[in-house]
Amino acid sequence: MTFAIVGEIEQIETIAVGRGVKIRALLNKTHGRGRWRKRKGIARVRLASGRIRRVELHWYEAHGIGRRDFKIKAYAD
Repeated sequence: MTFAIVGEIEQIETIAVGRGVKIRALLNKTHGRGRWRKRKGIARVRLASGRIRRVELHWYEAHGIGRRDFKIKAYAD
């Protein structure tokens, strides 16, 4: 599913850090070495249909590399 984040991500929490990130080897190979964290938060997104929804997002991020591989995990409303 294609989507665009509209506005800020709120209620950001860290789910896993370092060895707890299961796909760390893939992230290092694809985006570069870093201290990867799996994070989650609530944001408004514009779906491919044009509808705007509040959703729970999960993504990976590392210092100096940024946020990568966003996924919609649940609809918040």
